[in-house]
Amino acid sequence: MTKQAISVTLEADNVTWLKGRAVAAGLRSVSELLDQLVSAARQSGRLGHSRSVVGTIDIDPGDPDLEDADAAVRYMFDASLRRPTTVREAAVEHGTNRSRRAK
Repeated sequence: MTKQAISVTLEADNVTWLKGRAVAAGLRSVSELLDQLVSAARQSGRLGHSRSVVGTIDIDPGDPDLEDADAAVRYMFDASLRRPTTVREAAVEHGTNRSRRAK
């Protein structure tokens, strides 16, 4: 079966747990462990509770047919682009930290 690379963002404690489980199971990587966990979940056939999106979206009572929806979304998108963003880069340490011998 073909594998596909993905990016997963996890809490640091979960990454540590996954690494420990991968080593304990004798696996080559966290990716291999995740692949096994997902395969086992899929094969179990258990899906959990269904979730509905009913009630998660508010429709303006003045525009029930969403005739002004394009303009509203465009306005929100443009407003988000105007918000200032702060970008910070990690400080780079220059030089080397060599221990000096006592003479």
